[in-house]
Amino acid sequence: MAPLLNFVLLLLAVPGILASLYLLLCTLLSAAPRSPAASRRELRFDVIVPAHDEASGIARTVRSLLQLDWPAARFRVLVIADNCTDSTAAIARAAGALVLERTAADQRGKGYALAFAFDHSRSGGAADAVVIVDADAEVSANLLEAFASRIERGAQAVQAHYGVLNPLASWRTRLITIAKASFHIVRSRARERLGVSCGIRGNGWCVTHELLRQVPYRAFSLTEDVEYGIDLGMAGFRVAYADEAHANADMVSGEQAAGKQRQRWEAGRLQLIRTKTLPLLVAAVTRRSAVCLDLALDLLVLPLSYIVLDVAALSTLAGIATWLHLSLWPWLSIGLACACAVVVYVLRGWQLSGIGAQGLLDLARAPAFMAWKMLLMLRRSKPAEWIRTDREKPKP
Repeated sequence: MAPLLNFVLLLLAVPGILASLYLLLCTLLSAAPRSPAASRRELRFDVIVPAHDEASGIARTVRSLLQLDWPAARFRVLVIADNCTDSTAAIARAAGALVLERTAADQRGKGYALAFAFDHSRSGGAADAVVIVDADAEVSANLLEAFASRIERGAQAVQAHYGVLNPLASWRTRLITIAKASFHIVRSRARERLGVSCGIRGNGWCVTHELLRQVPYRAFSLTEDVEYGIDLGMAGFRVAYADEAHANADMVSGEQAAGKQRQRWEAGRLQLIRTKTLPLLVAAVTRRSAVCLDLALDLLVLPLSYIVLDVAALSTLAGIATWLHLSLWPWLSIGLACACAVVVYVLRGWQLSGIGAQGLLDLARAPAFMAWKMLLMLRRSKPAEWIRTDREKPKP
């Protein structure tokens, strides 16, 4: 039986070891980066808000954007009311935004809305760069300054921290806050320190018109943000990380809405794993590109729930195997080491999340959350268009 156990444990150990080492490296490199010197405040921005039936919260987002600490003559807030059936456009105009209404029944999705907005911004010639903010988000006042200071130093794409606007709404939003701090802060800081691309996260990102000219936006998948970040990497461009600025969005706390959102995210990610991993690895080898290699690793390192399940299975089976055959104890040591690496990564995310002691208590719910997530992913769901996540009542 020992040879069979060795083989099974090897199959479990390889992905667990690789993922744990990657997460541990990110954790060790997650010290706060130094912010660049102040910009000359000369760049012009179009701040684009793609919105599909967002009447309930669009005014709050527009108000937040109009308070950006940047010369008023050098930025515009453009709301793209995309295939809306409610009063999103009228409310956004009343709040002070410029509004573009788009109706295209055969081209529904955030990617199409962004491509339309980018074309409009470029044709108008009023901006040097575009900034994308979700319709349920609020931003830090220094967002444009963080982008401008990096663009002036050579960056052409920048991602701010994408955080949670309502972390205390429920145990679910607190866990999401910890997860986002781990994924967005810990990993993005490490990738910035290594000089690779932090990728695009969908909310709070910026790209210059010059880069859009070189790498046209053609990302229309369920995870169009990650897709375009990969396209940039394949073209030889990295996305810089602006740690000092943020765009925080509401996260749903209800199980049904959260389930639809999670299915959409992970279905899109699995699609990218199937279609983008091999080209990235080939580019990494043939071009000796650290950016492409890291983007491939970022895809291959599955969501934390899957890593935890793998490490838990490895440790449990290794414990049983060691009890049956003492000579197999190295596998148990490997499993426990991987578990320690994952715990350190999660605790670093908790520390950076600012949730406090309540977040540690909520982590006790993680096993139930993972079980819910596994059952959810077994269901078949193939959203083919922009399906708006049910919003909860926004803060006044």
